[in-house]
Amino acid sequence: MKNYHLTKHGDDWRLAKEGASRVSLDLSGLNKVQATQQSAQFLTGTGSSLKIHNVNGRIQEERTYPKSMDPKKSKG
Repeated sequence: MKNYHLTKHGDDWRLAKEGASRVSLDLSGLNKVQATQQSAQFLTGTGSSLKIHNVNGRIQEERTYPKSMDPKKSKG
């Protein structure tokens, strides 16, 4: 499974594949909610994990796309 990170750089959000030197998706001008939605659309059907960071850089949440590939068996 590929891992992607949604992080804040200055005033902008960026989506990058783990270990990559280039940004996968430039989300300039979007707020966090919009950036998360755009990232979800980008990753839908790819079998990827999205790690959403808060503004201080710590991972706040992790989502799997598609959801059916989520290794957790818990609800929520």
